[in-house]
Amino acid sequence: MNTNAAHAAHRATRFATVYALLRASADVADHWIQTDHQAATKGQQDGVAGQSAAAGRRACAAHVASYTAVQGTALLLANRAFELGLRPSRIAAALLLSAATHFVADRRELLRRLAHATRGGRFVDLADGGLNGAYLMDQAWHHGFEACAAFVASG
Repeated sequence: MNTNAAHAAHRATRFATVYALLRASADVADHWIQTDHQAATKGQQDGVAGQSAAAGRRACAAHVASYTAVQGTALLLANRAFELGLRPSRIAAALLLSAATHFVADRRELLRRLAHATRGGRFVDLADGGLNGAYLMDQAWHHGFEACAAFVASG
């Protein structure tokens, strides 16, 4: 195998490893680390009875901070254990991308508007028959941006 092919194969391995780590640690952070208060409050908006956008932003920021810490820990431990050769600046950039897009999604309003603008409004509003369209679209958003973050980190 020539050096270009070896480099590409190594980068592909790093990408796959980083994506798997980001995805697994995101599930842990979202479903085990996030508090009930954060989950219930992070999407609050002004203009809805009993809600406060400021409280929503604070809860979302606290959730994203712990979420990012879990993802960062996973990447740093794996980078050392598997000698992935990930550069700290690329890890930081990937975590920043993941954190920023996670915050935007978990505030909920932008995703709801995007879904309605792209004809996914009926699905995003679905909460019946064991399906929750808003949750599924949220997770699809996170998966997509975690793939982008993995690309950044593995470069």
